Amino acid sequence: MYTMSAITHPLPNRRARSSKLLGSRFVDLLVGPHGIDRYLELVRPTMTVRDARAEVVAVRRQTPRSVTLTLRPNTAFKGFRAGQFVRVGLEIDGVRRTRTYSPASSQHATDELELTITVHPDGLVSRHLQAGAAPNAVVHLGDAAGDFVLPSERPDRLLLISGGSGITPVMSMLRTLRDEGYDNEIAFLHYARTAADWLYRAEVEAMPRVRATFVATREGGGHIDASALAEHEGAHAAVCGPPALLDAVRAGWDGPLLTETFTAPSVTVTGAAAQGTVRFLRTGREAPISEGTLLEQIEAAGLSPEFGCRMGICHTCTCRKIAGAVRDIRTGEVFDEEDEDIQLCVSVPAGDVALEI
Repeated sequence: MYTMSAITHPLPNRRARSSKLLGSRFVDLLVGPHGIDRYLELVRPTMTVRDARAEVVAVRRQTPRSVTLTLRPNTAFKGFRAGQFVRVGLEIDGVRRTRTYSPASSQHATDELELTITVHPDGLVSRHLQAGAAPNAVVHLGDAAGDFVLPSERPDRLLLISGGSGITPVMSMLRTLRDEGYDNEIAFLHYARTAADWLYRAEVEAMPRVRATFVATREGGGHIDASALAEHEGAHAAVCGPPALLDAVRAGWDGPLLTETFTAPSVTVTGAAAQGTVRFLRTGREAPISEGTLLEQIEAAGLSPEFGCRMGICHTCTCRKIAGAVRDIRTGEVFDEEDEDIQLCVSVPAGDVALEI
């Protein structure tokens, strides 16, 4: 069995001691109620010890529908494991917008973070980045999270599958394994709508020990099925992409399988169980139950709750439900306990609901 080699990038001792001192509670007390970060950012926006931030150092556009950012994170960012996602916040017209993206860089490249964002027609942040991202911009970073990661003891055989923008966490896995000196063969299958949407093709095909197949589904390439998976029997598989791709892989695969999707489930709220009122206790407002998730209904009522991925992954939109019942649109499970936390982006009302908003 292949075992991951240890790769570390320790900070210089002096830099580490300085960061520890500046981040201490004692220094925060000395500088007043705003904390040390509020003063350090006046010198340089990324010079913070508690608030993870990154500077954009390069921008490239691999395809007409994407933008790739190379970021230089500060020492407050604690890194990530290949396959995880990171919350990214940026200011647009004076409002901080937060989204979740999976880094495409190796987890061992501690001095840089690469994000590739696919542009969606209705995506405020993705359109903003594709049109106007430029070096020297500063973004905010949250802690890495997510369970779409390879076992610490790397498998002898790997099958990595991605669809569309799902290539980014898989690319991180490939680069991480390369940096670790992984010398077993890796099979990589990537599905996109057209050949023009193939991200990272040249780099992947140049990687030693990687047997890559790129498929354009709308240009005669077809979709994945059991026959495409049969030759990889016995491998440890990981797949990231839209639900249809995940369903097809699950149907034709009976070995170890790691899955992740970037597509939010669709929902329509109808029927007697969805009649009633949603009350917002902090603001004293209320609204009749309508179609959409609780997050969408709250926004339609004129409120602006925190959110990130809008698909139940990042937990940014977690909110305290004081009373009432909600249904998880992914599983159908109903939650009707008082004083419990729910995720607004994947919950719909199952009757009257009172929220701490």
